[in-house]
Amino acid sequence: MFYRENGQFKTTYKADQQIFPIAQDRWAIAALLLIGFVAVPLLADEYYFKAILIPFVILSMAALGVNILVGYCGQISLGSGAFMAVGAYMAYNTFVRVEGMPLIVALLAGGLSAMVLGILFGIPSLRVKGLYLAVATLAAQFFCDWAFARIGWFTNNSSSGSVAVSGLSLLGWDINTPARKYLFCLGLTVLVALLAKNLVRGAIGREWMAIRDMDVAAAVIGIRPMYAKLSAFAVSSFIVGMAGVLWAFVHLGSWEPLAFSIDRSFQLLFIVIIGGLGSIMGSFFGAAFIVVLPIALNQVLPAIGSLVGLTVSTAMISHAEYMIFGALIVWFLIAEPHGLARLWSIGKQKLRLWPFPH
Repeated sequence: MFYRENGQFKTTYKADQQIFPIAQDRWAIAALLLIGFVAVPLLADEYYFKAILIPFVILSMAALGVNILVGYCGQISLGSGAFMAVGAYMAYNTFVRVEGMPLIVALLAGGLSAMVLGILFGIPSLRVKGLYLAVATLAAQFFCDWAFARIGWFTNNSSSGSVAVSGLSLLGWDINTPARKYLFCLGLTVLVALLAKNLVRGAIGREWMAIRDMDVAAAVIGIRPMYAKLSAFAVSSFIVGMAGVLWAFVHLGSWEPLAFSIDRSFQLLFIVIIGGLGSIMGSFFGAAFIVVLPIALNQVLPAIGSLVGLTVSTAMISHAEYMIFGALIVWFLIAEPHGLARLWSIGKQKLRLWPFPH
């Protein structure tokens, strides 16, 4: 009974088009933001920031970018790790080669560089789709892996191939503590989520979804496939590139090309599938699941092994993680293709009718 919208009348176009038209949703989002920005920094310790909260927030941003391309526009991509790497390395070069370079400018430079690469490797989407497009984006992953490992300019001629940044600050505000890193990443992710939500609700978002559902019919009614597809690649790559900058600068601090290998691309794709294709909220659900599951397995599997008299090694836990991920991907594709976001939506629909029969 507490999730009814009875009596919530819309008397203006502005009220009818707001992102959260139901008051209960607005209250819930406001409560989540209050918890995220105020309660979590006061209560969480350093381990939770480094192992759970910061990776969750950054992967949520990256998943938002992938979801725009894969979920909303229907263009399969296996090059997300490459776009994260381009963002990270171009931001690094901007940050270290230009004295006094502000962090936010380096962040935007990384996102713009990833956007340019995304448009370049999105050009094949004008002719091919499905598996063939996935192979084309996979070429971006292999090319970037080779470039960042072999071309010394990207790593500032580092002999080890690894690079590092330190002394991060934003407008004089030091962000080198775990709590401040978390707040910085959370603020950017909330801003990106708000922009992404407005984009997919607007004209360009409807064009993306029309291309996803039936590109031939979309072209017949006047939608330009080239503009729709390349704009999806551009926006997606820009967001993923900024997430790569945060992953390298804030989460890792020092990194090498293997930090953005093809495993990262598959991880982001799994996040989107599990969380829900074509859902902003699903990106957060999927990221939370991917981050929390390995930690939960590290705690639960040894306990179960001790109960049955088995010794559970770290390698066994790692293999179990891959098997569970694979089984969940298959289950979601068969039983609930729209992921956790669809289950959340069904739960809200049931709350609207509860406690009456349906």
